[in-house]
Amino acid sequence: MNIRKMLVTILVASMVCSFGSLAAAGMTEQASQEEKPLSVLVYITGVVAGSPPYTALAEGANQFAAEHPNVKVKIYEAGFNQAEWEEQLTSLVATGEYDIVLGSNPSLPEIAVRVGSKFPKQKFVITDAFLEGNSQIRTYLYNQYEQSLYLGYLAGLVTVSDMPYANKALKVGFIAAQEYPLLNKHMVPGFLAGARMINPAIELDFRVVGNWFDANKAADLASSMRAAGVDVFAVIAGGAAQGLFRVAQQQGAYIVYHNDNEYKAAPSHVVGCGSMEQRKLVMEVLSDVLSGSVAYGTASIVGVKEGYLGFHFDDPAYVRNLPQDIRDKFEAFMQEVREGRVSYTLPPL
Repeated sequence: MNIRKMLVTILVASMVCSFGSLAAAGMTEQASQEEKPLSVLVYITGVVAGSPPYTALAEGANQFAAEHPNVKVKIYEAGFNQAEWEEQLTSLVATGEYDIVLGSNPSLPEIAVRVGSKFPKQKFVITDAFLEGNSQIRTYLYNQYEQSLYLGYLAGLVTVSDMPYANKALKVGFIAAQEYPLLNKHMVPGFLAGARMINPAIELDFRVVGNWFDANKAADLASSMRAAGVDVFAVIAGGAAQGLFRVAQQQGAYIVYHNDNEYKAAPSHVVGCGSMEQRKLVMEVLSDVLSGSVAYGTASIVGVKEGYLGFHFDDPAYVRNLPQDIRDKFEAFMQEVREGRVSYTLPPL
C-alpha cells in the first residue's frame, strides 16, 4: 500500500470512529432525557361522581399521564363502605404494580400506615390529609378551616342582610354526609367562626346525613333546618347535596359551597363557591414523584396564600346573586385573607 492510500484509509477509519462516537453520545443523551416509567394507583375512597375533590384528583392524574407517555394511571373507586377500604388497598398494593398510591381523604393516612407496614417499599402521597414522620407517606392538608372561615363570613353577611330569603333568626346551617376529624375540628368550627365575625349572636345548626348518597335524607334535614330558621347553608355531602339544592329552590334558602363551582346546581340560591386547586396540586405532586424529589415523611398545610384555596369570583352568578354591598365587604375580607391579615388559630386535628 502506498503512502497516499494509507493516509486515505486512516482518514476514513478516523471519520467512522468519530461518527460512531457522536452517534453513541447522541443515543446516550437521548436515553438520559427519556422519563422513567411510573405506575400510579389513584385510590378513590368513595366514587368520583358527585365529589369535586375526587373528580379533580382523577382528572389531574389522567392529564399528567396524557402529557407523560411513560406514566400509567389506574383509577380505582373503593366505594362508600369504609370497612372495605383497607382490604381493597392491601390487595391492590400486594400486586406490586404501582410505584405510588395517590389518594385524597383525611382518614387514608391511617390506612396507608397499616398497609405500608406490610409492604415497606410502597410509597403513598395523600392530599386533604395530615401525617408526619412516616417514611412511606407524604401528605398535603388543605387549610379547610380557612376556607370554611371565609365561606362562613359570607354566610354571615347574607343571613344578616335584607335579601329575599334571609330572615331575622341569625341561624346558619351545615349539612355533612358523615363526621370525621377534619370536618369536626376544622370545617364546622371555621364556618361558625367566620359567620360570627359578622355577628357574634349567629348560631349554627349542624346535621349529619349518615352517608354520601342519600339525597332524600339530606332534603329532609334541610327542610327541618329551614323550618327552624336556617336561611344559609354549607354542605359537605357528595351526591346527597342534591337534596339540599332541591329544598333551597323549593322553599327559599341560600347556599355557600366548598371546593368547587356549583352556582348552576341551584340558580339564584348558591351565592358563593370556594375553590380547591386539587388538579394543580396533583400535577405538581406527580411531577415531584417523577423527578424523585418527594420528601416522604413530611406534611404541608396549603391554603389561600399558597394558591391552593380560593373563591369563584369570575362566575356571572356571583354578581347576579349577591348585592353590591355584600360583595364589597366579602371581597375586602378575602383580600385580607390573601395577605395573611386575618388572625385565627388553626385547631389541632
